[in-house]
Amino acid sequence: MTVISGIPSWVQMYFEKLQEKAQKPVGTLFKNFNLFIYGGVNYEPYRAKFENLIGRKVDSIELFPASEGFFAYQDSQNEKGMLLLLNSGIFYEFIRVDEFHNENPKRHTIGEVEIGVNYVLIISTNAGLWAYNIGDTVQFTSTNPYRVIVSGRIKHFISAFGEHVIAKEVEQAMQEALIGTAIRINEFTVAPQITPKSGLPYHEWFIEFENPPEDESSFIEAIEQSMRAQNVYYDDLIQGNVLQKLKITKVAKNGFQDYMKSIGKLGGQNKIPRLSNDRAIVDKLQSY
Repeated sequence: MTVISGIPSWVQMYFEKLQEKAQKPVGTLFKNFNLFIYGGVNYEPYRAKFENLIGRKVDSIELFPASEGFFAYQDSQNEKGMLLLLNSGIFYEFIRVDEFHNENPKRHTIGEVEIGVNYVLIISTNAGLWAYNIGDTVQFTSTNPYRVIVSGRIKHFISAFGEHVIAKEVEQAMQEALIGTAIRINEFTVAPQITPKSGLPYHEWFIEFENPPEDESSFIEAIEQSMRAQNVYYDDLIQGNVLQKLKITKVAKNGFQDYMKSIGKLGGQNKIPRLSNDRAIVDKLQSY
């Protein structure tokens, strides 16, 4: 076994089962394993846990596949983003996320896109799709050549108070907070707490830790500062005393797996939404 490919959250579960059964690192079982190919979710929050399960570092390559087509792949280890495939039978259009719910939003062609803007991806293909919204949002990191990152899903966001938080922001905040620490996480999701028992509303981060922080307040502060630096709306709400600082709720071991199993979505292409604008998911998570 030299190459393994899949959605990080489910490959992680596979590795955990292997390690549990063999009582040794996955890298010992697969001595030639040296490349992990992934897509579907951001790998960075899982990387430390993966390296611990494998017992060493392995190279990684990101892909952007979907049932509707294959859109992009990581063509460089030194450049941010994935190379968008422009000659594979797919015509791309892009709608700015902040205009998506307008009555007649403008659809931008590839020549009109801007770096750093959050777009809903619309595709037409030679397989028969026409102006189809695949549900993913992307941002361009380069326009020469065209490289993208997947920034989230158009239906997955938090804006209970106008903060417009997207998946890319919470994933980056988690990634930055983990740097230089021994903290390892299995999974996480974020939801607003609009009606707390006391005090101001806040964003609640539900995290299943493999190795929890020794100093939780410092960990929270690192996430908080990253969120405020990335999202001016969130920062304004904190400064204006509309929201208080985020809080962390620890999820029991295998809590996310138990939740996915309970709704019949354990495995396959299914994955936990990184964030929600309501508490439908997290209220169920609290029972595990």
